Amino acid sequence: MKVVMVEPNKPAYVTEIGSDYESLRKAVGGLIEPIYFLHDPDAVMVGNEESKLLGMEGNRRFPEGIVAGPFFICGEEMTEDGMDFCSLSDELCEKYVRQFAQPQEITQDEVEQDMKIEITFF
Repeated sequence: MKVVMVEPNKPAYVTEIGSDYESLRKAVGGLIEPIYFLHDPDAVMVGNEESKLLGMEGNRRFPEGIVAGPFFICGEEMTEDGMDFCSLSDELCEKYVRQFAQPQEITQDEVEQDMKIEITFF
């Protein structure tokens, strides 16, 4: 599937990755986690769920917090099995390559200060 890859200290770029779980894991260096910081109904970020615990480098800042480690941006679609990841359109690839063209310097101190655990009670 066609995605925009965003790695620490690098400009974003378009690449192809497999849509199977192992390919997704390899792209982010561990357990995958959807991150909904883009507020875009046609795109989702996918990062490493344990990136901060593993001490991965800070990547990009968002109002919701710092994302550490590599992440990719892909589409989301409803399938008969529920929501699934899919390729981004060419237009969205261009949009997110431009948005994440400039790497950000983020210290490890900033990453550690941004660590938090959210507990939800039902």
